[in-house]
Amino acid sequence: MITISLRPVGRNWGTISFASTLYLCPILDLLLAEIPAKMQAELRLGLQEALVNAAKHGNNLDPSKKVIVRFSLIDNQYWWVISDQGGGFDVKSNPGNVHVDPFETSLNCDDDPTEYLPPDEAESGRGLCILHQIFDQVEWNRKGTELRLCKQVETRPRLLRK
Repeated sequence: MITISLRPVGRNWGTISFASTLYLCPILDLLLAEIPAKMQAELRLGLQEALVNAAKHGNNLDPSKKVIVRFSLIDNQYWWVISDQGGGFDVKSNPGNVHVDPFETSLNCDDDPTEYLPPDEAESGRGLCILHQIFDQVEWNRKGTELRLCKQVETRPRLLRK
C-alpha cells in the first residue's frame, strides 16, 4: 500500500510511505513528478538507490515495515528525507569506510570500496558512491535510519536592468 500526503507540512513538505518492496516505479514517478525533465534520469537513479537501501538493507524487505519519504523544494534545493524502520547502522564504522560522517558531504569514490568484499557483497558500496556523485548533500542521522538528500536546482543568473 502507498500512502501519499501532499498537504503542506512544515515548509511545504509532501510525504509518501510504502511497505518495503523493490517495486519502486510508481514511487519514483511520484517523487519526480515536479522535477525538471533534464534532471529526472540522474535523480531517478539516485533516489532508486536510496529507496532500495531503505527497503532492502534497512527493513530487510519486511512488508510490515514502511519506508517513509518526505520531500520538498526549499530555496532552489530539492530535498528528500528517507526513513526506514530497521535497526540502523553505525555510520562512522561501516565496513570499507563507504559511509562518511553524517555531516560530511565528500566521499572518495575513485578507489573501489568493495574490492575486498566477497562477490555476493561487492555491490553494496557502489550505491553509496552513486548517491554522493548525484546529490549535493548526503547526510545520515546518528542512528543510520534516516537519509537526507539534497540537489541544488540550476539557476540562471538574472540580467540586471537599468
